[in-house]
Amino acid sequence: MWDIVIGLEIHVELSTASKIFCGCSTSFGGEPNTQCCPVCIGMPGTLPVLNEKVLEYAVKAGLALNCEITRYNKFDRKNYFYPDLPKAYQISQLHLPFCRNGHLEIELPMGGIKKIRIHEIHMEEDAGKLLHERGKTYLDYNRCGVPLIEIVTEPDMTCADEVIACLSSIKSMLEYLEISDCQMQEGSLRADVNLSVKPKESTQYGVRTEMKNINSFKAISRAIEYESMRQIELLTDGGEVYQETRRWDDNIGESFVMRSKENAPDYRYFPDPDIPPIFFEEDFINTLKVNLPEFKEEKSARFMKEYNLSKKDASLISADKKTATLYEDTAKLASAKETASWILGEMMYLMSSTGLEPKINSQAFADFINAITAGKINRTAGKQVFEYIFGGDNDVAEFIEKHGLIQINDDSLVSAVVDKILSENENAVQEYKSGKDKAFGFLVGQVMKELRGKGNPAMVNSILKNLLG
Repeated sequence: MWDIVIGLEIHVELSTASKIFCGCSTSFGGEPNTQCCPVCIGMPGTLPVLNEKVLEYAVKAGLALNCEITRYNKFDRKNYFYPDLPKAYQISQLHLPFCRNGHLEIELPMGGIKKIRIHEIHMEEDAGKLLHERGKTYLDYNRCGVPLIEIVTEPDMTCADEVIACLSSIKSMLEYLEISDCQMQEGSLRADVNLSVKPKESTQYGVRTEMKNINSFKAISRAIEYESMRQIELLTDGGEVYQETRRWDDNIGESFVMRSKENAPDYRYFPDPDIPPIFFEEDFINTLKVNLPEFKEEKSARFMKEYNLSKKDASLISADKKTATLYEDTAKLASAKETASWILGEMMYLMSSTGLEPKINSQAFADFINAITAGKINRTAGKQVFEYIFGGDNDVAEFIEKHGLIQINDDSLVSAVVDKILSENENAVQEYKSGKDKAFGFLVGQVMKELRGKGNPAMVNSILKNLLG
């Protein structure tokens, strides 16, 4: 039997308007090589100037992760010869990173809490991007110099579920801090997975491999499963695991060797001569500390207390800051319980099925919820209206009127339709009377179909039961 040992290096692009050492834009999606300058591509004679906002964002992350803030810290040059950084070195931190000895607590999938230690967090500049197409490699230096923090955990995780719980918690925290958009598909949040295996009785760690820059939770889970089995099978057969950097190919579900894994001496770090040391004053740190936002855990507990949500529902809604804000803004104007129901039901469904982010305006959402609770529309029609506001449209009343979705609450009209359906479906009536409950659902469906989905469900059910005796 084997134990799996996993640590993470989490790369987070900070959402400052300009890069860490120059004034170039950090916006995603620009034409290749249009958002770079002599400074961020390292032309001779250029000098970097540190972006003060990067320091603020970085320290916020450190405080949120319970780290010790290094008052005196500096930047180092990490030398390497890959084409994604044309100056042949990266400005990073080795000897005096700005954060050390932090931790976060994660909820385990099977219940319970586990502490994950944070070894350090350091600041650095991002590298450019290599695009591999039809046997050729193209270079895009727009990403060169985008500010990064790298969160390095201790090897405290033992399975993919724990890794995803850790990443989800950190992602939520960063979003609440508003220091990164955490768009994994755009590369602003990605993780290197350091993984080794060892016999259960052993106290010695095995040789680790590093899988680089994986940018989705699903891919990270698959990569962990594959790499752990690869190492276990290799050792079981008498083979040897080598310390190496591997590339995960999610299309075929395998990892491949990129290069042997470097250690710090291989990069020949030395203090960057162009950037003076940084000293964080106590007032600067304290001001950031007292202004930290309410995070998921605190918000979830408050939602349970103020809005009477279950622990599960409160946790799901508060996991994402945008969702939590939408919920709370809407719950101030409409039924909190009904709002939660539509967020956890139809909104999550539409996000999953379309792959789109909701553009819902809280006032339109409240108008919709109030139309539901007032009986103006039923839930069947409500799905059409919700899809309308999901895309960012706002005039709920006009949409309901225009599409003829107002609920039929006329009991005489409903009774007439029920009479008609019962006379046309005598077999279903006899089945119901003989104890087959499914027949009742069939009859309800036929009535609602006749009413073009606009009947009041409670009224239809009540009248049907009365007429069926």
